[in-house]
Amino acid sequence: MAKRDYYEILGVQKGVDDAEIKKAYRKMAVKFHPDKNPDDKEAEERFKELGEAYEALSDPQKRAAYDRYGHAAFAQAGASRGGGGGFHDPFDIFREVFGGGGGGGAGSIFEEFFGGGGGGRRRDGSGRQRGSDLRYDLEITLEEAATGVEKELELEKAATCETCSGKGSSDGAGTKTCSTCAGHGQVIASRGLFQIQQACPTCGGSGQIIANPCKGCGGDGRVQRSSRIKLKIPAGIAHGSRLRTSGNGDAGVRGGPAGDLFVVVHLKEHDVFERDENDLYCEVPISFARAALGGELAVPTLEGKSSIKIPAGTQTNTLFRLRGKGITFLNSARKGDLLVRVQVEVPTKLNAEQRQKLEAFSESIGEHNSPIGESFFEKAKRFFHGD
Repeated sequence: MAKRDYYEILGVQKGVDDAEIKKAYRKMAVKFHPDKNPDDKEAEERFKELGEAYEALSDPQKRAAYDRYGHAAFAQAGASRGGGGGFHDPFDIFREVFGGGGGGGAGSIFEEFFGGGGGGRRRDGSGRQRGSDLRYDLEITLEEAATGVEKELELEKAATCETCSGKGSSDGAGTKTCSTCAGHGQVIASRGLFQIQQACPTCGGSGQIIANPCKGCGGDGRVQRSSRIKLKIPAGIAHGSRLRTSGNGDAGVRGGPAGDLFVVVHLKEHDVFERDENDLYCEVPISFARAALGGELAVPTLEGKSSIKIPAGTQTNTLFRLRGKGITFLNSARKGDLLVRVQVEVPTKLNAEQRQKLEAFSESIGEHNSPIGESFFEKAKRFFHGD
């Protein structure tokens, strides 16, 4: 198969400077690193291809030769070295570009660029490992979101083993060197055309194993346990907001630091109000008579009953605003508004007397006695010329 153009592999133009080439390699190498794409043969080949392209273009002499002759510039070197274009192990290139050191450098590089600084797990020589971050979905009412509330959460999570106090050893003997990796924490595995270094499956990359594992936790230093956590929900919180409570995730392995708990807040659908950021909307029915005559109208708010003044001749879908009756702004004393949309009710059941009076009323006022009706029929009268 013909080799792809090195500039195309890195996603850069031919005339870019060395800094752009390095930047492009760093971005692509993180994306296709085999440790981030386990058992993905295509990602492995892309990672190897990236290393080959970067080594050629990062060296001024090799780059000049490649720009002039293309892949033919390295054909002879490739043949004399048994193929592969004469390039180094792609993992050596990766460690060099990302500032890794010797044997243990790859581990620290992976930690830095593949999640070790956040919810990922870190290990040291004792096998201590940061606990996992957890997610908890919490549903609250609109009223609770408006005023704030304290909730008690109950969840199953890894907690420190009380039998061994999180050490993992039943008699305090501590750890011993892992025989599989001889304490290095890494083993060499063959993947396709090249070899990669990965965490030891026996010790998990720590290089140490528990001498006498605790029977309560099997040497992990923690057990699954139901836990209760109190959490304050601030007033004004929005649907989908995420709250972080540090140290309330899974306990760390063998005394490692605990992870964090992330609580995602969901608001229950309300039967009266609809929320739009910090404003509230609700629809209130009014009688035909009230809409025509005007007067006071009682409306609900989250704080209790309030009232609005309805002017005579109010039409359906008219919107009224009550200032400061909405949702509190987060970390502020300011509040949104309540917008009330009125819906004029049309009677559906009339007795004989009511029908007679309504017909007499209709005759007395005529067909079109509102600005809306007058405007519409003035515009539409050309369509009624035949009547």
